[in-house]
Amino acid sequence: MGRLFNRTKSTTAVAAPAQVDPALAALTGEYTLDPAHTSIGFTVRHAMVTNVRGAFLELDGSLSLNGADPAASRAAIDVKIASIDTGIADRDAHLRGGDFFDTAQFPLMTFRSTHAEQLGGDKYRVTGDLTIKDVTRPLAIDLEFNGTAKDVYGNERVGFEGSAEILRSDWGLTWNAALETGGVMVSDKVKLNFDISAIKSA
Repeated sequence: MGRLFNRTKSTTAVAAPAQVDPALAALTGEYTLDPAHTSIGFTVRHAMVTNVRGAFLELDGSLSLNGADPAASRAAIDVKIASIDTGIADRDAHLRGGDFFDTAQFPLMTFRSTHAEQLGGDKYRVTGDLTIKDVTRPLAIDLEFNGTAKDVYGNERVGFEGSAEILRSDWGLTWNAALETGGVMVSDKVKLNFDISAIKSA
């Protein structure tokens, strides 16, 4: 299953016709993210000494997987930023406001893939455009392919998990406060965590 997105080409002078792994070819199709079993979370350093963890609870997305030509696979995700949840209501309200995401004016965070490559085994790197507050910048996400399964309802599922690191200031998220002991309240570096389950369309 480790060649979903990319396959090493033969280095011989005359390449044999490409043989598609039947297990990979069976994955070809359109998939819809299952919001109940998909999470996009984040971790950010707070006050220089601890981490705050949170997640976005509402999202939509799709995968288009091509087993015969894995590099042609695509991903699209739309996240409702107002669904942010860090476990503290006042902090979540601050994050939704003008100091941070300004969700009244910019309700969505989006990702559209542009390229995929195999890093080895079941590990991949998917590169695309991440848009936050109308700022679009490239983002590379390292993913591990977790395999496929048929659930108790007969749905064919595919799973991935992975992570990426960004500097929030690159997307205009610059609010901060200086600490008396030095440093700042919120780190610029943010780790994004992805746990994806998608259902194949009939």
